[in-house]
Amino acid sequence: MAETATETIIIDASPEDVWSVAVDLEKYPEWARDIKAVTIHDTDEFGRPSEVEFRASALGRSTHYTLQYRYAEEPRLLGWSMIRGDIQRSIDGAFTFVPTGDGKTEVRYDLAIDLVVPLPGFVKRRAEVRILNTVRELKVRAEA
Repeated sequence: MAETATETIIIDASPEDVWSVAVDLEKYPEWARDIKAVTIHDTDEFGRPSEVEFRASALGRSTHYTLQYRYAEEPRLLGWSMIRGDIQRSIDGAFTFVPTGDGKTEVRYDLAIDLVVPLPGFVKRRAEVRILNTVRELKVRAEA
C-alpha cells in the first residue's frame, strides 16, 4: 500500500515563475538537496522532459527511479508517475499551482510512494519530512 503525503505552501513568485523552476528538471540537483543527478531520456512533442531518471539520496543510500511527466493541465498542474525504480513499487505525484491574486502562488505537493521493502513508522515519517522539503526548496529557488 502506498504512503501518501501532501504539503501546501505560498511562494512569493508568479505561477509562471514557479512553473518554470518546477519544469526545469535538469537543474533539480542545484536546489533539491536529495536529488543528486537527473538524466532526461525522452521529451514530448514540445521538447519538455517526459521520461526522466533521477538519482537521489534516500534512507541512507542512493536510489534510482525513472518518472513519466504529464503536462496536460499546464501551467496549473505538473504530474508524474514512476516507470521503474530500484526500491520503489510506485511513485505518483503532482505540483498544483494556484495564483493567489496578489502575485503569489499557492503550491500543493501531493505524493504517493509504495516501497518494495516495508519500513518502520519512524523511518517512514523521517523520509516523508525529507521528501516534503522539496516544496520548501522550490519556494527558496523560485523566490531567489
